[in-house]
Amino acid sequence: MSSELNRAERDVQEHSVALKKPLGLRDLVLTQILFVVGSTWVGAAAKLGQAHLFFWLLAILLFYIPQAAVVIYLSNRMPLEGGIYQWAKLGFNEFAGFIVAWNLWLLSITVIALGGMFTTTNISYAIGSSAAWMPNSKWCVSLISAALVIGLGWACVRGLSLGKWVHNVGAFAMLVVYSSLILLPLVGLARGELKSYQPLQLALPTMSIF
Repeated sequence: MSSELNRAERDVQEHSVALKKPLGLRDLVLTQILFVVGSTWVGAAAKLGQAHLFFWLLAILLFYIPQAAVVIYLSNRMPLEGGIYQWAKLGFNEFAGFIVAWNLWLLSITVIALGGMFTTTNISYAIGSSAAWMPNSKWCVSLISAALVIGLGWACVRGLSLGKWVHNVGAFAMLVVYSSLILLPLVGLARGELKSYQPLQLALPTMSIF
């Protein structure tokens, strides 16, 4: 296994010599923020109410920490370009690596497909009641989805020198939005519009079999 890993790492390094490396630490950090943080979770947390903190802590304990431990271990054991694909291929076989890559491809297609509807809904909400028809219009959703696919495809063809700015701008926008969500209740308290604000109050979820 060790000799195979060394050979694979040597092959990847030889292949990577001719490749440009436009991504810096800042780009990687912003990309992770964009991938991990999602605005859709705000609505889910609001629906759960005070119990949302319990579920976040549970997710951190049972999912995020174990996942981080596995990634750190495999990154140290097999620091290869290709990440999870290389880990699956070398840890199991080429078919397992293919299945991993195939699932990642399907995930990308699904995300892009949902992105069209998500973007259309957000645009409609931002414009107001006059644009309420947009999410229900197949033509509108299709056109916006096509524009997203063409734009992302063009960015991919241009390479990471352009594509990284898509991630950077998206991550920066995400940080601005979340900073605003954190600050707005404090502004409400300062203006007297909110009587109390307890964002980190922990409450157990209501359990019922009915």
